[in-house]
Amino acid sequence: MMNKEQLLPDERIDELHRNGYQIIQNPNKFCFGMDAVLLSGFAKVKQNETCLDLGTGTGIIPILLEAKTPGKQFVGLEIQEESASMARRSVLLNKQEEKVQIVTGDIKEASSIFGAASFDVVTSNPPYMTNQHGLQNPNLPKAIARHEVLCTLDDVVREAARVLKPNGRFYMVHRPFRLVEIISCMTKYKLEPKRMKFVYPYVDKEPNMVLIEAIKGAKSMVKVEAPLIVYKEPNVYTDEIYDIYGY
Repeated sequence: MMNKEQLLPDERIDELHRNGYQIIQNPNKFCFGMDAVLLSGFAKVKQNETCLDLGTGTGIIPILLEAKTPGKQFVGLEIQEESASMARRSVLLNKQEEKVQIVTGDIKEASSIFGAASFDVVTSNPPYMTNQHGLQNPNLPKAIARHEVLCTLDDVVREAARVLKPNGRFYMVHRPFRLVEIISCMTKYKLEPKRMKFVYPYVDKEPNMVLIEAIKGAKSMVKVEAPLIVYKEPNVYTDEIYDIYGY
């Protein structure tokens, strides 16, 4: 069990509003966003299932999935040791070490690290932007999280497909402007999109996120679920968002 004295400079402890859990973050590096929380509400991890989160950052998705689902084991893979260290200390802070493990490693090597067909579920909140999409953040940890600096969409989807068992499920949050590329990439690796939910900041705006569930080796048929609206008015979440956050 860790205590606050073990925080490094610029780190802080934030409340997660689930099971009394907390997370260690450094706002000067990268803090989790709503997309990670929404993915944790969209993903399903059933009893006795194992789940791998690719590019886990500070561990937000496995920590929340352990709180929200009856899954057996949760693993987060993160290439940046500084983030992985915060994730490990958050696991200890929440006394989750029996069910949540953080591994330092490269997404591109996930199937070599864990072996083929080793997980029931894979989740990922990958970098959204290619190197052609705007200026990269000069802060390297933020740039790695937001831009495809160290891995591409193809890397993420390929490794998810490799580590998933037959009929395993892959859950990802991404940007709608890359949807054609995402679906093409998934089907290339025999991951068939089955559920899709668009996230709108307001009811009269365009969607700015898309949540996707794909199943390894499934037949082609996708269900587009009811949209998720984030705000009913400025600074006021909709009831569904409050429910996902656990307020």
